Amino acid sequence: MRSHPVSLGFIPLIDAAPLIIAHEMGYAHEEGLDLTLSRAPSWSALRDMLRLGRVDAAHMLAPVPVAAALGLGGVEEKLSAVSVLSVNGNVIGVSRALAARLRDQGHSFGFDDAWDAGRALIAAADKPLRIGVPFPFSMHAELVYYWLKALGMPAPEGLIVRVVPPPHMGEAIRAGEIDAFCVGEPWGSHSVESGVGELLLPCSRIWAFAPEKVLAVRDAWIEQEPRVVQALIRALWRAGRWLANPSSRALATELLSRSQWLNLPAELLDRALSGTFVTSPDGTMRRTSGFVEFHRGAANFPWRSQAEWIASRLANRVGLDPDQAAEKARSTFRSDIYRAAMANTGADLPGASAKLEGALSEDTPVASRAGRLILPRDCFFNGEIFEPLLK
Repeated sequence: MRSHPVSLGFIPLIDAAPLIIAHEMGYAHEEGLDLTLSRAPSWSALRDMLRLGRVDAAHMLAPVPVAAALGLGGVEEKLSAVSVLSVNGNVIGVSRALAARLRDQGHSFGFDDAWDAGRALIAAADKPLRIGVPFPFSMHAELVYYWLKALGMPAPEGLIVRVVPPPHMGEAIRAGEIDAFCVGEPWGSHSVESGVGELLLPCSRIWAFAPEKVLAVRDAWIEQEPRVVQALIRALWRAGRWLANPSSRALATELLSRSQWLNLPAELLDRALSGTFVTSPDGTMRRTSGFVEFHRGAANFPWRSQAEWIASRLANRVGLDPDQAAEKARSTFRSDIYRAAMANTGADLPGASAKLEGALSEDTPVASRAGRLILPRDCFFNGEIFEPLLK
């Protein structure tokens, strides 16, 4: 049977792994797809590649389809998130100079306490804090704003926010352009290896189960190629399931490290997959659980409530009505398409398509198709619970 050609865009990050693995391990071929992967230099470039039809689908920041639905960012093309590629996977880091000030005031760099790390950062930073994020409409930005605002810093008003492509975050620290950053791995670890940065906190300590990257497609492509879209969802789900197996880690890091993909040492990539980080150039190590998820706990399901949370944050930031924004944005996370794609796979899908976000303080069984689904803890560091418009 002839394979259907599909072009995918990606940024060289650990959470591009499902696309790369689907290609390298043959999952896409088994679904009847011939994947071509195109590496983009920045999120704005990748968004435009997708918007202009230069790629069929993209490894994309979760807020980008939501922002497009709200008319933000100059994107007129309607975009949808048809599956979630990864949960969590970001890290907050600081310059060596700021790290020294944090230590001088007694911060332990424990890598596990969002309250302690945030208060210490606010106290030690020059005012205003200059922080790098990969894109204005990103979970990096929204989680940093949420975190610091909850701790009393006006955000984003009290920050100088600079957009820096992930591979260049360490260079921006070295050049003195930013004091801190929030970035996806392996680029936080790369700043440590380069001797210019130290890691302060994984973003999973701000929101325990945050959607990070999604499979984004143009709505027009969904209408033109519905079966191809469903096949791509399945191929990436299979790749995520393979990545979730600890026995796959050694091969996964070897594949991802290749020059056409991330082009970095496998040992550096292993830190994100294992959750074991070197947080300082002096060799300090920290361990964190659930740093990045590709499969566990229905990680790939595009919850409409996650789109609503993102929309409410964007709306508050730019002066839109939060409820109207949530109503517009909830349909960008296409749980209907995901359910159709996964109908005959045996995957245990949740019974609902929206939920209270942040309500689970521990792993919890929920109603599902097969009755086996356990959703992981998803709490926010400050105990807030977000209630969607419709559950």
